[in-house]
Amino acid sequence: MTTATTLIPGLDEIVRGGDPKRRADAARRISELFLQGAATFRADHVDLFDGVLTSLVPHAEFAARAELAERLSLLANAPRGLVGQLAHEDEIAIAGPLLRRSPVIDEQVLIEIAAAKGQGHLLAMSERAALSPDLTDVLVRRGDRDVVRRAAGNAGAQFSTSGYSTLIKRAGQDGVLTLAVGQRDDLSAGQLKDLLAGSIDVVRRRLFDVVKPARQSAIKQAMTEISGLTELVVSQRDFAPAQQTVLALHRAGELNESALLGFAKSYKYEESVAALSAMTGVKIATLDRLIAGDRYDPILIAGKAVRPEPGGVAGRYRKRAREFRAPDAIDRRARRRLLEAPPTGVMT
Repeated sequence: MTTATTLIPGLDEIVRGGDPKRRADAARRISELFLQGAATFRADHVDLFDGVLTSLVPHAEFAARAELAERLSLLANAPRGLVGQLAHEDEIAIAGPLLRRSPVIDEQVLIEIAAAKGQGHLLAMSERAALSPDLTDVLVRRGDRDVVRRAAGNAGAQFSTSGYSTLIKRAGQDGVLTLAVGQRDDLSAGQLKDLLAGSIDVVRRRLFDVVKPARQSAIKQAMTEISGLTELVVSQRDFAPAQQTVLALHRAGELNESALLGFAKSYKYEESVAALSAMTGVKIATLDRLIAGDRYDPILIAGKAVRPEPGGVAGRYRKRAREFRAPDAIDRRARRRLLEAPPTGVMT
């Protein structure tokens, strides 16, 4: 460290026990010296800088550490010890740039940080160009919605079998995550089938629209295996707008029996059936056929499965049926069936 010693007289003394102000000043000057010559330094030179800077940088001001981290994140030969030290900092403005893109952070260090730090650190890691299965296992287990969505949408991320299982399970409550997972090139046919089985029809339709033709064929095949139908929804009615309405309620956490009753009271047949489908997992085409038929006991059984008590959803819908008058004679019987026997669902 002859150059640094010449630049900063008394450096050895400063490193061993100088006051914080002198250490901070030395950290700034030595950091700049390293950054200016990084492209020409040999590995042993980098190690020398590493040993000095890991002692001095913690005494630098916040802004100086944040700037240093940003600049080090772009270097392929940045001092490993110093990078690891900064990546462990609680302040995401310091740790974030290194976690996002530094090529010198060891895999084990990333996993250690992912297991201990907050969502900001996890989100930064989810943006790395490459993510190993061991790292994504931690991200999908500990990460919040934004972290998991970002990891799923990262083409450089790899997921273990258990990691994919966790992703698919969480996607059942997150349509955006379903779209991200459903577009991944490494998704197997079995995993695609599991993903679709846990999704509502409007999300399946949207996924079908955005994927490549080869994946569209795979979706059709998966849906055939799931339901025995070659189309996502088979009906003479147009349920697409109603499914959009129901999806919005689902995302807002408002898809419940009150919403379903409101649709029925307002004579909104498509919305009622779409809500019922989302709440039970029964296909729209199946419900449409059942509700329009002569019997309502299949729907009544589903309703009692959730609220078997007299004051439950089925009982209250039957009470409402006495007041119900369908404005459309063709739909009168179907709407009456809907009001008399609503099914189970995602009750809040």
